[in-house]
Amino acid sequence: MLIDFFWMVRAAGVPVSIREYLDLLAALRQGMAFADYEQFYLLARLCMVKDEKYFDRFDQAFGAYFDGLEHWQGKLEELNLPDDWLRKEIDKVLDAEGKAGVKGLGSLDKIMEAFRERLENQTKRHQGGSKNIGTGGTSPFGAFGYNPEGIRIGQGESRHRRAVKVWEQRNYRNLDDSVELGIRNIKVALKRLRQFARQGAAEHLDLDDTIRSTARNGGQLDLKLVPERHNAVKVLLFFDIGGSMDDHVRICEQLFSAARAEFKHMECFYFHNCLYEYVWQDNKRRFQERYSTWDVLHKYGPDYKVIFVGDASMAPYEVTHIGGSVEHNNREAGATWLQRVTDQFPQTVWLNPVPEQWWSYTHSLALIRQLMDQRMYPLTLEGITAATRALQR
Repeated sequence: MLIDFFWMVRAAGVPVSIREYLDLLAALRQGMAFADYEQFYLLARLCMVKDEKYFDRFDQAFGAYFDGLEHWQGKLEELNLPDDWLRKEIDKVLDAEGKAGVKGLGSLDKIMEAFRERLENQTKRHQGGSKNIGTGGTSPFGAFGYNPEGIRIGQGESRHRRAVKVWEQRNYRNLDDSVELGIRNIKVALKRLRQFARQGAAEHLDLDDTIRSTARNGGQLDLKLVPERHNAVKVLLFFDIGGSMDDHVRICEQLFSAARAEFKHMECFYFHNCLYEYVWQDNKRRFQERYSTWDVLHKYGPDYKVIFVGDASMAPYEVTHIGGSVEHNNREAGATWLQRVTDQFPQTVWLNPVPEQWWSYTHSLALIRQLMDQRMYPLTLEGITAATRALQR
């Protein structure tokens, strides 16, 4: 029973044992998760996964093995579809000329003021309009429509990447540091940052010194030991996660995996779009376990080299304005925090997965590039090589 599922989870890289598999079978015999797809998923994950870092691999194996079953469960529940499915009657699709004819409100303050006005005065649902909170229209507020800058509400995912605020809780996935590199040259480029040092206990044989000492000792063996030689470079790695960065997860995982293998002294943090007053290390707990950016600035010394990884593509308000963040009401502008980082860590660079030929089309990218003192490089072999040279100056 479920033996193929067990082997698929093992093949996905989750270290599950026969003991944990038998625990799952015992739980099923007790009637837990009977005929319920969602409950079985939670039960199987509870029994078979003992470390949260393997959740994503388990999800992939579970989805591959039980592909399609969730659709049947919906039918068994007599098509009790979520309300937002029924309310989404049509997506607003405009050609380039139609999009050009839709005007934004012009500033973040005007958008928020208009939104508060709609909340106070609107009493019913709207579809296809240009003013009120609704769906499928050109209003700055709602879902499944189009507006050059507005507030996205309840859509679940980005379509045009124009929202300046998002009225929903979004969950991001941690990057996997065990991804097999498709481009091994990333590791080769990062090795340019090596600064070797010998620290710690003397436990490795120094063959040359042993030979010299033995010869001086009249042939009597005199072993000489030295500490292990390792890369002494210290790195802080900040990854933009979620939103438009979903298109670049693969290359970011490759970089993360290479950096994890190369640098002994490395700390990794996540942020979304722009740096603000807090960062986090686990996307599943980003609302519960946050780290103050102030604490990060004071904990790590200026000898650390800082690497930001992100597409720098967002509403310019997110960089320049208090309260401009797409997800929360930030008390200080993102530009203020980025400036603090570059002041504290003179060796800071930004790697951008967007091809360099497109950089001039994004206002926010130009702003961040300026804050980085032009130390922004494409996330390519040549870009990483140029970034490592900049970090050595």
